[in-house]
Amino acid sequence: MDLLDVARGPLLWLAVLVFVLGVAWRLTGVLRRPRLPDLSPAREGAPPRWRGALGGISGGLWPRRSFGSSAFISGLNGYVFHIGLALIFFGYAPHIAFIRRHTGIGWPALPDVVMYIAAGVTILSMLTALVLRLTDPVLKLISTGNDWWSWGLTFLPVITGMAVITDSSAITLVRDHPVFRGPLAVHLIAFELLLLWFPFGKLMHAFLFPFARGATGVRFSHRGVQS
Repeated sequence: MDLLDVARGPLLWLAVLVFVLGVAWRLTGVLRRPRLPDLSPAREGAPPRWRGALGGISGGLWPRRSFGSSAFISGLNGYVFHIGLALIFFGYAPHIAFIRRHTGIGWPALPDVVMYIAAGVTILSMLTALVLRLTDPVLKLISTGNDWWSWGLTFLPVITGMAVITDSSAITLVRDHPVFRGPLAVHLIAFELLLLWFPFGKLMHAFLFPFARGATGVRFSHRGVQS
């Protein structure tokens, strides 16, 4: 058994188990938190709570002009990064084959050229986010180790994934064994580190942001404030 066998076996299942249980634990903790009733009367014309929640969620999907050009660039770059990362993970044929092998679920892959462009754009987007965090006075002030770890552990699977591409996905899939087992093991371990960190770092915002923005929207709409 070499490093790739370990990465494909016990390390993978450990990472998935920690990811699933960690996400469930964090979500359970949020949903079980006590909620104090708002005893203040709602402003005249205040929308229902569900509309306030939806307004809070949708209102945060795009930066306001009053926040300035820096917030606009950061928000636009965030969309580029998230879309690019989704294309890489869900559109690349070897990734789909990996998911199908473990879950039995698959779908058609996107052309390799689309994946290469998406990977390049995603890397540039992540580097842009890093530069903004290092140079913007506000982002630099509020950044903590959690931000740096989250950025690094997200960047690592992307860059190591590019490093293991030697042939087209069609050729890669017909092989019965990988050509370079060591680099592939490193790429898989980088992905597993991301899964291990996910529930405990700021990456958890992927699951928590609807709750936070929805709660803010409910409070604002109750007081007659547009979110």
